[in-house]
Amino acid sequence: MEQLRGEGHFFWLDLPQPRPEDFVLLRDEFGFHPLAIEDSESFGQRPKLEEYDDFVFIVIYGAAPDDDRLVEVHCFYSERFLITVHRDDCPAFEEVRERFAKRRAPIERPALLLYRISNALVDSFFPILSDFDDRIDLLEDAIFKDAGDEELQEIFAMKRLLVGMRKAVAPQRDLFAGLQGGIDRLPAATPDDERYFRDVYDHLIRIGDLIDTYRDLITGTMDVYLSTVSNRLNSVMKQLAIIATIFLPLTFITGFFGQNFAWLVQHVGGWPEFVGLGIGIELVALLLLLLLFRRRGWV
Repeated sequence: MEQLRGEGHFFWLDLPQPRPEDFVLLRDEFGFHPLAIEDSESFGQRPKLEEYDDFVFIVIYGAAPDDDRLVEVHCFYSERFLITVHRDDCPAFEEVRERFAKRRAPIERPALLLYRISNALVDSFFPILSDFDDRIDLLEDAIFKDAGDEELQEIFAMKRLLVGMRKAVAPQRDLFAGLQGGIDRLPAATPDDERYFRDVYDHLIRIGDLIDTYRDLITGTMDVYLSTVSNRLNSVMKQLAIIATIFLPLTFITGFFGQNFAWLVQHVGGWPEFVGLGIGIELVALLLLLLLFRRRGWV
């Protein structure tokens, strides 16, 4: 740490999965304000930019496309350094590291590194969103074939992901909108740097529009699911109603013969005639009902 600060060059210090002693280091070595340290220790915050005497504290979100999760990054930025703190792995940082490792030269402008990191985090939303078209198409095909609990869980999982992304992107968009015409809020930033952060803002607008579009599509998919389940239930209820209707006259005929068993046996003839009459009447009633159902288009 002393070597980095002693060289006099702008440097980037990344603290993944920070420990309590890391925050003590930030407080003692860099003299950060206690409120900034407290905010950095607490994850699950809203994207924001807070100005202090000689640095700014920024909360910004990205995504990990491989497992559909959000990544929260806390940044301490000044004209001498950029310190990033994050609890989860941040795949977006790898691209930034590789880019600057190839140059093997000091960072020419501090704000440029902040832009690179911000841009990488924001662009990490695109791979997740680009998969939503295919995921929704596959989900709708599965719903039409057999709408079950698995499809319902997938709908809710995608909806939760979109809601989480929107909660992160909307205030983040406002954050970068505030830098348009207010780039002087960032230490060591020049008017030329503003156009870079404008590019990040444009990406956030696109991401917000995509989130709204896919949220509407997911809502439509949910409607399709409910409609499919309702139609299937109606079909089952229709079949049960037809079966109950068929058994209604058969039950009546069986009850009639059962109540008048002795009289019918004496007056109809013998056992063969009695059985034939009972079964024959039931068959005629069954055929008449089936003919009626077919004429109505119920079967």
